[in-house]
Amino acid sequence: MAIERVTKTDNLVALRHALVSVSNKTGLEAFIRNLAAAAPGITFYSTGGTFNALQPIVASLDSASLVAVSDFTGQPEMRGGLVKTLDYRIYLGLLSETYNRDHQQDIERLAGVRFDMTVVNLYPFQRVTTNPNVDIEDARGNIDIGGPAMLRASAKNFLRVMAVCDPSDYQTIVDHLGQHGGASTLQMRKQLAQKVFRTTSEYDAAIAAYLEGIGAADLDAAYDVDAESP
Repeated sequence: MAIERVTKTDNLVALRHALVSVSNKTGLEAFIRNLAAAAPGITFYSTGGTFNALQPIVASLDSASLVAVSDFTGQPEMRGGLVKTLDYRIYLGLLSETYNRDHQQDIERLAGVRFDMTVVNLYPFQRVTTNPNVDIEDARGNIDIGGPAMLRASAKNFLRVMAVCDPSDYQTIVDHLGQHGGASTLQMRKQLAQKVFRTTSEYDAAIAAYLEGIGAADLDAAYDVDAESP
């Protein structure tokens, strides 16, 4: 596959559309309120429990709006919440490049948006699996798929997108936006991308290490295995 090289980008990118899906909601309300103050007119897109948490917050703001991802994509969430954000329109909005005419035509054709920020933190796999009473199914259920995918897509496109994976960075980001008129700089986006790839790498390493510790006897004990199936 030929890689299309980017030769032009913007330093300052105004914050207009933010995709929010978090497991850890620490500091979320203050962050959302501060983002709305720093970037009036911002639209938040969210799913599941995060959407429910954001509804009363955004409803109390005059300068922000909230859209359910399922309404944006036209696809309902999979029952049980296994699939919520794995959709073409989401990733078009995360990966599209500002000065790529084909990308912009695709966004216009699908009535899409360019996401300027993702706020995502992952299912707490490492914390869950330190509990000796946790079984394989508990661990497997805490392997996040959509979160890492959104973060990695956003971080890859740091030329345009702020990828936020750590609540401890919320205030720094708010201060940064305030200093730049509601926009992010290329250097800040690059720094956040570094943290994303370090975080997802550690997350994957923890999953691999856990699976390495599971033997055949553990699988037999955890599941009713159909030995006759092909």
